[in-house]
Amino acid sequence: MKFTEVTIHTTTEGSELVADVLWRYTVYGVAISDVADVIALQQNKVMYWDYMDESLTDPAVNKEVLVKSFIAIDETDTVLPRIRADMEELRSSCEGNLYPGSLEITLREVEGDEWHTIWKEHFRPIHIGADVVVVPEWIRYDRKPGEKVVLLDSNMAFGTGEHETTSMCLELMQDYIQPNTVCIDVGCGSGILGIAAIKLGAKHAYLTDIDKVAVDSATHNAELNKVSSDVTIVQTNLIDGFETCGDLVVANITAEILCGLAAAIPKCLKKGGVLILSGIIQPRVDMVLDAFLPQGLELIQRRQKGEWIALAFKSV
Repeated sequence: MKFTEVTIHTTTEGSELVADVLWRYTVYGVAISDVADVIALQQNKVMYWDYMDESLTDPAVNKEVLVKSFIAIDETDTVLPRIRADMEELRSSCEGNLYPGSLEITLREVEGDEWHTIWKEHFRPIHIGADVVVVPEWIRYDRKPGEKVVLLDSNMAFGTGEHETTSMCLELMQDYIQPNTVCIDVGCGSGILGIAAIKLGAKHAYLTDIDKVAVDSATHNAELNKVSSDVTIVQTNLIDGFETCGDLVVANITAEILCGLAAAIPKCLKKGGVLILSGIIQPRVDMVLDAFLPQGLELIQRRQKGEWIALAFKSV
């Protein structure tokens, strides 16, 4: 089988944003090649090399970051224009110190499936907060007492827990889930948040997404985690006919989409319930606050990792 290798040229600051875009269009993995990661490992004494080119630490040397993904060759003509449009949107949304670089896109045709399995070697169990461990399904993991293990399938086209936006949601969820909690995961992607809610003790979780691929992925991962009877997975935009209300609503989407749903999401939240929003880059946080605070919500927590912000509100 032939694939198109899509490489986007960016910066350390912009790499996660670019990777987040590419995850929308591939089920074959996204790789970030950043010399800053190598330097950090060396400086933090996590890993050593017998030899490292001294030019790597020279501030005058161009340290362009490459973000790569793979697309089936017959899908390239359809997907590539959408990636280009998303890169232009990303460029226009970056403000202040967030410089995304050239965002140049280069393409290369590759054959074979070898690389498809190699990327799996870089995934390891991820411990998030006090209780949650996200484990790739192909890795054997011995659960320790008290840990809530969330298994994710190898074709992880959506949230894996590694991204700051997902990990902050999982951390905040651990503060608010109770045994009778009904959770709604808006824009569920892989289903990681809704599945984690059940593992953390929620009574039921409703998972919604407008993307059929996401719904299929979430359905499969729910089966993998043996929580299918505890979740309801719906393909919807949350505006058309969704009438369920939850004690906890989680939405890990981009700021622009969150603002477009600012009137709809709080209607799905019970009085006194908690709403967790993530996927918000620093320059867009005020826009999100301006959209949600007038909806009868009180800000109770704010977290930040890198350029990403997560917010927790209470319905008052």
